[in-house]
Amino acid sequence: MANIINLDRVSKGYGAAGQLLTDVSLGLDDDARVGVVGLNGAGKSTLLRLLAKSEEPDSGRVTHRRDLRVATLPQTLDLAADATVRDVVVGTAWLERGMGAEHEWAGDAGVRAILDGLGMGYLGLDSAVGPMSGGERRRVALAALLVRQSDLLILDEPTNHLDVAGVDWLARHLLTRRGALCVVTHDRWFLDAVCTATWEVVDEQVFAYEGGYAAWTLTRAERQRVAAAVEARRQNLLRKEIAWLRRGPPARTSKPQFRIDAANALIADVPPVRDTVSLRRLAVTRLGKQVYDLEDVTLTAGSKPILDGLTWQVGPGDRIAILGANGAGKTTLLRLLAGITTPAAGRLVTGSTVRSAFLSQELKELPGELRLLEAVEEVAKRVRLGDRELTAGQLAEVFGFTDKRIWTPVSDLSGGERRRLQLLRLLAAEPNVLLLDEPTNDLDTDTLAALEDLLDSWPGTMIVASHDRYLVERVTDTAYGLFGDGRLVHLPGGVDDYLARNAGRLLGGVRETQAQATPSVTGLTAGELRQARKDLARLERQLGKLEERILKINESLAEHGSDYGKLVELEAQLKAAQEERGQVEEAWLELAEQVPES
Repeated sequence: MANIINLDRVSKGYGAAGQLLTDVSLGLDDDARVGVVGLNGAGKSTLLRLLAKSEEPDSGRVTHRRDLRVATLPQTLDLAADATVRDVVVGTAWLERGMGAEHEWAGDAGVRAILDGLGMGYLGLDSAVGPMSGGERRRVALAALLVRQSDLLILDEPTNHLDVAGVDWLARHLLTRRGALCVVTHDRWFLDAVCTATWEVVDEQVFAYEGGYAAWTLTRAERQRVAAAVEARRQNLLRKEIAWLRRGPPARTSKPQFRIDAANALIADVPPVRDTVSLRRLAVTRLGKQVYDLEDVTLTAGSKPILDGLTWQVGPGDRIAILGANGAGKTTLLRLLAGITTPAAGRLVTGSTVRSAFLSQELKELPGELRLLEAVEEVAKRVRLGDRELTAGQLAEVFGFTDKRIWTPVSDLSGGERRRLQLLRLLAAEPNVLLLDEPTNDLDTDTLAALEDLLDSWPGTMIVASHDRYLVERVTDTAYGLFGDGRLVHLPGGVDDYLARNAGRLLGGVRETQAQATPSVTGLTAGELRQARKDLARLERQLGKLEERILKINESLAEHGSDYGKLVELEAQLKAAQEERGQVEEAWLELAEQVPES
């Protein structure tokens, strides 16, 4: 290991945001895989910019190893509107890699695997970047970084706009990539799959921990337990000192001054209460036996078919995950259940007692002209929370908004705060069916944990469309997949089942494409062709076995959730199996180029 970056007593702040980092000193090794976590606004992105030297600290020093190659994916992209995918992804990368002309990019399986892995196989090289969606532009920029060689890869929210399969592919790709990695993401599964160290940005400091998200969570819990024990002893001493000081005016005047000073110091040392989110169970309207019955439903999004003759029943208390690639129709299905859209054919019957609440991905539906408290009161002025009745202001405080913050205009809230307000307004209406479309967008890891704590005990029906594997596996009981063929497929194995089926579809698509693109003359002799086909079949069987192994390891992880030593061992096995699967898939793709479909 060799040190490539050092931060020496670095401080950074901004006028409106205030001080974010103070006297931070840390180093990054050439093989480090660091996940950066912390509350929204704590300074995570600022830390990444300091590491990349795209910003200078207010004080202190950031030093790089000589000739250090740093590749950075910021949250805000600046891609020329008239640039093409070829310009951004290929471009000068071929000069750096010592390759030939640009048109030879198709001969490099590594580049093609990156484009396909990020779900951009449908984009042509000559597609203009300007008209693309924000998600597509971000994936193009990410592909450009992954194509290039670098000593340090700095990624700010790389999993945004990636589906479950895309996140899984990116994790496996980064595990096989050389060089250091520093990543900010709220995707807890990704942090565990990729990172071997965690930096927590909190209270203007950066604390380093060994291990990924799970190890950091366990370590932080232990740190809080120790701190709680210390605080309990301090409070006990405080009570004794105060009682001693209150034993009558005559006695107090004769007390030694150092005892009075000690008590005053204890009183003055009470730490401020942090702005935490405590989500507790809200009242819900009683739900009857019927929730949703779909009978031979056909659903389209414009001219695109989503469902073809679907018959499906959702009952009370069902906790369902909807999985699928971007554009597969997850949002369209939720909008159908919410009553926003209607089926092209068939019938949707909604139970008479159903009071649904739809959390969309759009934040523009929030009333930007109102203040935060007014936006809550617009839905409900009083809400039942457990056995208490709260005002709108008290409910906002439960969701982590301080007295000062509740008078902030909605238009001035951060993305994470606006998402939290959106959820607050949703639950204030006391629904009994939750329809959640990417509920984890813009939420930090602590708020995500609070949200999951709430959803764990949700007494109604819940249908979640999300790419957040951690949330899906924690709060839902059953999963269904949309694969673009008009069916809603039950997935008994959950996310792993979805990934295995999706990989099979992708391999089938590659094989079909190769069959169409491969000329009749392959350059192989008849004997070589037979052997290549045998090798392809062997690799496919190997992939199947690896998928089964990964599924069993994930089941073991669930069974040994309280055994930290066993968890570490299983995590290592999982990473090894995922890395092997990636290597086998690459070997299959390279061989498939040479073999036409028989």
